[in-house]
Amino acid sequence: MPGFLCFTYTKATNSMSFNLKTYLTISFFCLSFLLHAQDPQFTQFYANPLYLNPAFAGTAKCPRLIMNYRNQWPGISGNFVTYNASYDQHLDAINGGFGLLAFHDNGANGTLTTNYIGAIYSYATDITHIWSFRAAIQASFFQRVLDWNKLTFGDMIHPVYGFIYPTGEVQPTLVKSNVDFSSGLLLYSNRLYFGLAAHHVNRPEEGFISDARIPVKFTAHAGAKIAIQRNLKDAAISPNILFKYQGNFHQLLFGFYASKGPIVGGVWFRKDDAFIATLGLEYEMVKIGYSYDITYSSLGLAPAGGSHEISFAYTFPCPPTKRKFRYISCPSF
Repeated sequence: MPGFLCFTYTKATNSMSFNLKTYLTISFFCLSFLLHAQDPQFTQFYANPLYLNPAFAGTAKCPRLIMNYRNQWPGISGNFVTYNASYDQHLDAINGGFGLLAFHDNGANGTLTTNYIGAIYSYATDITHIWSFRAAIQASFFQRVLDWNKLTFGDMIHPVYGFIYPTGEVQPTLVKSNVDFSSGLLLYSNRLYFGLAAHHVNRPEEGFISDARIPVKFTAHAGAKIAIQRNLKDAAISPNILFKYQGNFHQLLFGFYASKGPIVGGVWFRKDDAFIATLGLEYEMVKIGYSYDITYSSLGLAPAGGSHEISFAYTFPCPPTKRKFRYISCPSF
């Protein structure tokens, strides 16, 4: 979401004298975020499968409902809070799966909010008796709302008292809506899985002042689930890797999950950014996961406060089906 983070950190000091050096430092800090802004992200990417790759729609054994919450950098005034919900299931009648996805993203304490809803169709076919393949398309609608009253500009600054003047900037349109299309591919067996996804393939326009198009986001992910006891339900380890590329931004995340009975734990590294610990519990039809990002980038853990993420999934009883399909055995946290 390029452009709005600049306003998050540009604010008056509490003292009566305005520190120009502080203002310049803050402005530079904001600029760095402006150059690296991207879609909302989730550390527990397999706990939000439809957001990761639309080809995951219908890959579970039974219908499932998933909800996610992320609070990124709560230690700073311009943190991001994102809520996500999705539902998907496999249907023989359409020879694949369908899914519904919705999220609400609150950036910079409501300076910019985004509401997003999408529908997915995922076609499924067996390539061999071991490997299955899914190809998906997603059509979505989003709306971004800008709170003009929470923005600050250079012409509002008094050299002594800080931000005291009204701005002369012309207020733009404060609501921006558009349609968005995405696609995904998934190749998997009972133990291995590989996926590719492309979001915003039509590069929808989202600018409030001038033409600004969302860069295409490319995602590649792969992993395995390896039994270390009699079967995967007893104990297993699952190494995984994720790579994302969007505009000038790229990110590499790698690590592993380990499970023993209902308990799942994970350790992850997001290159040049964070160390992540994940803990999950799976009991019958319910899965609950928590992760904490320990930031070690230039942002720093102390000012940012890390990031908290919670996931919840409920699996419904399986409806009767006429044909069998291979579901994907990948982590759900």
